[in-house]
Amino acid sequence: MRSCLSLELNGHVASLRFNRPDVLNALNVELAEALVDACERVAADADVRVVILSGSGKAFMAGGDLQALRAAPADTVNSLIPPVHRAAALLAAMPKPVLASVHGAAAGAGMSLVLGADLAIAASGTRFSFAYSDIGTSCDGGMSWSLPRLVGLRKAMEIAMLGETFDAAEAQRLGLVNRVVDGADLAAETEALAQALARREPHALAHLKRLLRASSLQPLHAQLDAEHAAFLDCAVRPQFAAAIDDFYARRARARR
Repeated sequence: MRSCLSLELNGHVASLRFNRPDVLNALNVELAEALVDACERVAADADVRVVILSGSGKAFMAGGDLQALRAAPADTVNSLIPPVHRAAALLAAMPKPVLASVHGAAAGAGMSLVLGADLAIAASGTRFSFAYSDIGTSCDGGMSWSLPRLVGLRKAMEIAMLGETFDAAEAQRLGLVNRVVDGADLAAETEALAQALARREPHALAHLKRLLRASSLQPLHAQLDAEHAAFLDCAVRPQFAAAIDDFYARRARARR
């Protein structure tokens, strides 16, 4: 893996860590291409059940590399956005849960990646910023797709157009992150959450991710048909019967 991004495998969990700490992990072309490479690798690895996104140093990701964008805007945009969007599409489409572990700052492209993840956990001191409108541009990384779906159109307009920074508690209230923990506990809480996901039946989680992500894009009758097909696909697998047996065994033990 490129030095600007590290990929670590721990059992069924793959950790992708942005590694440009001297610039708060600002996203440049090299990092975007490394992210695509890592996403393709973990998507193809059947042993990986959960993917963690995090940042080294003092921040998750403080937006794009403004110096590169300022020096050659058109060339940089056309080199940077395609791999960013390829990575965003891979993270959304892969059947594995993607967990963003956020600290310091999540701004611009960093916030886009957090919103594109399936789950997010943040340190209490984290600051979130849309940031794009602060530099006179629109957004990328799927932000315009994720943000209104998470907070509603009117609130999304406010966040995007005013660009006001907000903290982790507000991000949780808005539904942008699932949990907020003390900064000292972020790594341990992230690992515990990832391992809890890894212990769940991966085939079922893959169906749930696909169903939930598609739910706003199709009518009810199509979603009901998709639920039927997914449930049946899970029910005919041996893991379904084993899980039911385990459920009854746990209930019996609890009664003793």
